Amino acid sequence: MALILACLLDGRPFLLLPTGLPDAQSADLAAQAGCRAVFDPEGEPLAAPPLDDVPTEPLPSGTTFMLTTSGSTGRPKVVPLSGDAVAAFAAWAGPAFGLCPGVGVLNYAPLNFDLCLFDIWSSLAYGARVVLVGPKQAIRGSALLDLVLEHEVSVVQAVPMAYRLLLDAAHERGTVLRSVRHAVFTGDTMPEHTLSGMSALLPEARMYNVYGCTETNDSFMHEYTAEEGAGGGDDPAGPSIGTPLPGVGAMVLDGRGERVEGPGSGELYVSTPFQSEGYLDPARREGVFTGHPLGSDERRWYRTGDLVRRDAYGRLRLVGRADHQVKVRGVAVNTAEVERVLLAHPDVLEAGVAALPDTVAGRRLAAGVRRAPGTGLNSLTLRAYCAQYLSRAAVPGSFRITDDALPTTSTGKIDRTALGATPAGAHKTVTT
Repeated sequence: MALILACLLDGRPFLLLPTGLPDAQSADLAAQAGCRAVFDPEGEPLAAPPLDDVPTEPLPSGTTFMLTTSGSTGRPKVVPLSGDAVAAFAAWAGPAFGLCPGVGVLNYAPLNFDLCLFDIWSSLAYGARVVLVGPKQAIRGSALLDLVLEHEVSVVQAVPMAYRLLLDAAHERGTVLRSVRHAVFTGDTMPEHTLSGMSALLPEARMYNVYGCTETNDSFMHEYTAEEGAGGGDDPAGPSIGTPLPGVGAMVLDGRGERVEGPGSGELYVSTPFQSEGYLDPARREGVFTGHPLGSDERRWYRTGDLVRRDAYGRLRLVGRADHQVKVRGVAVNTAEVERVLLAHPDVLEAGVAALPDTVAGRRLAAGVRRAPGTGLNSLTLRAYCAQYLSRAAVPGSFRITDDALPTTSTGKIDRTALGATPAGAHKTVTT
């Protein structure tokens, strides 16, 4: 953090690499960004990649942070952000969440994750106190609970897994977190079973679902009502992503490229004051960072790849990903929509769905589910539940139900790639 602050003060752009990348991939990204010095997490210098043989694009004017995409759909992409974009985001986040001296903000996300633009950098810009969660603490609910209690944390932004850990630890200890005034859910769908416990865990907190991408930063926010916070929130139709943040433009285009004005479904495009101008690799910007799709303004727009549905009241609900569309026996299925149906079941704590190759069906769906303790949830119950909300092709062909946490990525999201090939004994599989 000290090194990053020094770079910001000195006007030097910097790249934050995720941990766990193969060395060759890390070196390729560092070279693409034109890095002339590389340091490990402890600040020790490493060998910088040779730049002579790597074609590099000039960095966009004013570049400060360079983040990377997760690489879940291929090789990670470098996302440069200007100082103006980061400052515009901080200017919204500070007043929105009451960041000021004396306010404690929990930083759960790894340093390379875009959530840190809020947790760390916006907090420091307003003089708030950042409470850092170490890698080992991040997976231990009792350690997380101790941090929040000891430092009287006021603001928490984290993926659903972190709230599940806090909820279980607080229940076991018989305590609640009264210091928390703002709780932000982001990065993944909040399971109904976890959401239903949030009001009791955080009796003084306002709760929000924030939607955004690394490329655009936060774009939409939905504040939960008291009823939603008590467990009447998201349903199988998909979670509400709320309303656009100040200065954010949004539109929904259907499969014909026409704007959806009333109720209907389509792909979401956004334009935010906080976004990147485009990936460093120009070949990977094409069709993603665009002008206005209908030519109505001069802004830079981002094609999110997220599929949304607008209801009769104008609310947008997230229903899936364009790149999660698969064909099962010739029928189009969105695996993200299947996950949301599973997560709406009151006995499901975590869920992930993988589309695996199948010689007959083309693809088959395999679901990994972590059940709530003592519920006895089984595959027959889940299959019948899914059949109420999904087409026959979208009901997973196999369920692995476990009492243990599902595998996760370095950012705390469910690792879908691991669901189809978990080593024997890694989970207590109770039914298939």
